[in-house]
Amino acid sequence: MTPPEDDVVVLLEFSMSPLTVGESVSQYVSRSLEIIDLSGLAYKLNPMGTVIEGPWHEVMAVVKACLDRMRQDCDRISTIVKIDYRKGKTGRLASKVESVQEKLGRKLST
Repeated sequence: MTPPEDDVVVLLEFSMSPLTVGESVSQYVSRSLEIIDLSGLAYKLNPMGTVIEGPWHEVMAVVKACLDRMRQDCDRISTIVKIDYRKGKTGRLASKVESVQEKLGRKLST
């Protein structure tokens, strides 16, 4: 399978959690958020993961950097990745939510 061209913009939602460090994983997750924030890509944190918008190679590099950092001191890591591509569309991190709110005629908790 050939990866998309470098300029293909995607929304990528992922969650990454260590499985062998106990119940509270926020200290490990926060290190991933540091990587994501410093990447310069648009993102939204939610209680179950993070959505990043950007060129395919850049968002995939962020996921790899997060995994590389977490595996430094975590022996088992669970990762879920979901990717949404729509030809010719950017700015969807906000516009997808705005579209639903417009149809409902009110703001939602986001």
